Amino acid sequence: MPEYCGMSLSTATDKISDGHSMVVVGLTGGMGVGKSVVAQALRSLGHPVFDADSAARKLYDQDVDLLRSVSDRFGPEVLKPNGTLDRLALANVVFNDAEALAELNAMVHPAVSRAFAQWKAGAEADGASLVFREAAILFESGSDQDCDVIWAVTAPLALRIQRVQERNGWSRSEIMERLAHQWPADKINASSHEVILNDGSQALVPLLLSLIDNL
Repeated sequence: MPEYCGMSLSTATDKISDGHSMVVVGLTGGMGVGKSVVAQALRSLGHPVFDADSAARKLYDQDVDLLRSVSDRFGPEVLKPNGTLDRLALANVVFNDAEALAELNAMVHPAVSRAFAQWKAGAEADGASLVFREAAILFESGSDQDCDVIWAVTAPLALRIQRVQERNGWSRSEIMERLAHQWPADKINASSHEVILNDGSQALVPLLLSLIDNL
């Protein structure tokens, strides 16, 4: 039986059939692939989705120890005058320094993992048997180990750049610099169980329903 990411392809099916365990599907892909669109479609189908990037942003505001660790490491210039995190200032520091980015991730990812565990327990208590964990750097953070199946969202690079430019107003060079810190699409796709092409050429909901039926 083929294996990907150290997990058997039968894992999710076995969990669903035994009726006892929740199935966690990781939803990943680089900047601009349209993960949030896929996540919203999944929510519309009634499936809980944990947004790891959103959770990290909230943790900076809610976790005093995390904010203190970040400011101690990167200096007071990453804080706004009111003491909250200046995300742009922090990004300007870490995206130009691979070591600094790795240190930041080492601080944030454990906190996000704890938040996910709490969220998952709540979803399970509410009766959910299938949940999704959306994260841009699912593999890089090691969060794929918490998932039974991985779905990668992908799109042509030119379209991804266009989407990010329209959303964030960044230049092509700024986008490419940030993409350089993420796994390339071919590596993400090869490491995932399913690949979802999100370029507008196909309706997402029927595709997602088919993928869910195949779990």
